[in-house]
Amino acid sequence: MKVMECQTYEELSQIAARITADTIKEKPDAVLGLATGGTPEGTYRQLIRLHQTENLSFQNITTVNLDEYAGLSSDDPNSYHFYMNDRFFQHIDSKPSRHFIPNGNADDLEAECRRYEQLVDSLGDTDIQLLGIGRNGHIGFNEPGTSFKSRTHVVTLNEQTRQANARYFPSIDSVPKKALTMGIQTILSSKRILLLISGKSKAEAVRKLLEGNISEDFPASALHLHSDVTVLIDREAASLRP
Repeated sequence: MKVMECQTYEELSQIAARITADTIKEKPDAVLGLATGGTPEGTYRQLIRLHQTENLSFQNITTVNLDEYAGLSSDDPNSYHFYMNDRFFQHIDSKPSRHFIPNGNADDLEAECRRYEQLVDSLGDTDIQLLGIGRNGHIGFNEPGTSFKSRTHVVTLNEQTRQANARYFPSIDSVPKKALTMGIQTILSSKRILLLISGKSKAEAVRKLLEGNISEDFPASALHLHSDVTVLIDREAASLRP
């Protein structure tokens, strides 16, 4: 696990975008594993800038997203379909037919998870996976206690995660109680992982991660089992670093 400490969130976002852009330059038809939430937004802004100023082309890439809320339609402003289009896809030249996100509105969520897992597998796994981390160490929506052998599955979101995401919704009651997420094993099958951690609220999670204890009680600790992980942390997130 390679840890890079950045001074600011802006610098973290620039480095993450550069690493992602280099992946695409080396392999124009790369499969990118994408994440949502607050932390990757700066990375998407920087990638859009590289597209506009350096002609970085996304024409031949394929994208697969980590997760999606259950029960939200793709045009719901709180869905991750909407987030990805709004924050990233509509500003670049990628092909919409090559954007894959779990369907949280599927009639049979278990079948949708199996379909999505097979899809990721059929693409030959992701060349680079962007990840954030929850305060409780969750990656994707894999909450503490999730098996490291898990594949794409339906999860019941715990209270802490729902509270953390409530800021995007009108009220806590409108935050979905379930989601579909790539499993930890699915995430670990990526060829390279880029974990982005920003802000004081994540400092405790950084401390736990870098202590190096591997336990299903702290899902992100599974990343120690992968041979090519880069962790980018800003100064605030690094404040309790061991």
